[in-house]
Amino acid sequence: MLLRSPGLLLLLLSGLRAATQEKEVRAMVGSTVELKCIYPEENSFDLNDLYVYWQISGSNTVVTYYLPKNSSAGHENNHYKNRAHLSLDSMKQGDFSLSLQNVTPQDAQKFNCLVFRESLQLGKILEMEVSLHVAANYSLPVISTPSSESRDPELTFTCRSTNGYPRPNVYWINETDNSPLDKALQNDTVSLNSQGLYDVVSILRIPWTPNMNVGCCVENVLLHQNLTGRSQTERSSGTEGRITETPDSLQKEDNVVIFITLALLLVSVIVAVVIYMGKSKCPHRNYTAGWPGEPLICDPISHPEQEQAGAQAATVVCELTDHT
Repeated sequence: MLLRSPGLLLLLLSGLRAATQEKEVRAMVGSTVELKCIYPEENSFDLNDLYVYWQISGSNTVVTYYLPKNSSAGHENNHYKNRAHLSLDSMKQGDFSLSLQNVTPQDAQKFNCLVFRESLQLGKILEMEVSLHVAANYSLPVISTPSSESRDPELTFTCRSTNGYPRPNVYWINETDNSPLDKALQNDTVSLNSQGLYDVVSILRIPWTPNMNVGCCVENVLLHQNLTGRSQTERSSGTEGRITETPDSLQKEDNVVIFITLALLLVSVIVAVVIYMGKSKCPHRNYTAGWPGEPLICDPISHPEQEQAGAQAATVVCELTDHT
């Protein structure tokens, strides 16, 4: 008797035992992944002779399937409906691989591929188990530093990272010497969000230390990935990654500004005195304006009236150098 019902076929499959090939596949959340299930020998198959099943290992959860001369719609689990596909053309060549679209964290399962031939009295010709590992990148950790108004005898740092998978490892380091801080000093809260991804909040409390620089590391083991957020703080610091200056240092800066201002005023007075004294050497002369910034040049000039009168000395007249 030929079996057409997926439920009856699953009961039959549960009693079969054979050596199973196992493979591992990794996929990012939201991507499309192919779970390989290929007949080891080159061969061609008649689709009317094949029963192909993909299901979750150790359960009766149907991912997708193919039955000869019968519709295979409506029996797969709703979680995989319209996401799991088999290629009819590929199956004719012995490739029974499953294409799974829009991968979710819930797809991190072991999938079982089973292929039977009707001409062999439903003899099993292929069984393959594929472990799907799902991953998602965590966001770069963001560290909140202690408030500038805090007068607590300890520093409290808060580290946040979101939308990652699988569950992360979190640890803190002292950036001064790259040494790990004691895990007992931190309190981690890891939760699943509406997307099925993990959000993590880690709070670090340490005795107050001036100029403390720490790092928060979020590790994704599956991706072999470490993301590190860094922050610096002083007692009066209230913003991430920034050191706020103390009142003493601000007072020193104010003193420097006052000193520079007084020095500039003194220089201005000296320059004004020098200019005034220079002008007084020629008190009765009128000067024509020259190029801005040009110096006054005093040259001896002989006047014709004085030469005719037999004057022996020339009058010294201050004139601007003519550049035209």
